[in-house]
Amino acid sequence: MMLVAGFAGLGLILAALGIYGAVSWSVTRRTQEIGIRMALGARRERVRFAIISRAMGLAVSGLVLGSITSFAVAKWISSLLFQTQPNDGMTIAAVVAVLGFVALIAGYGPARRASRIEPVVALRAQ
Repeated sequence: MMLVAGFAGLGLILAALGIYGAVSWSVTRRTQEIGIRMALGARRERVRFAIISRAMGLAVSGLVLGSITSFAVAKWISSLLFQTQPNDGMTIAAVVAVLGFVALIAGYGPARRASRIEPVVALRAQ
């Protein structure tokens, strides 16, 4: 059980790093666009919301695909489960909630960095 919990923790860390990396790369590529938006009057909160929405979109698509896959392979992993059923709704809801929260936290760093972009610096970078 501890081995499975360790792998689950490692998977959670890898998911957070993957979301952070993908969103951070997207922010880096879109620096000029974000700078133009801010130069035209976009508020920092709106930029932050747009970046976090992108991160949550990635997370939701991954959670949907992962949930579908978990239901599909549930009978094969039932021997590894301890005191729970393969399609236990409460467990799946808890996993979805934890991964959603991790995605929110992972997307906040790049969103904060994007909202601090100075329009003049972003426009000169090109």
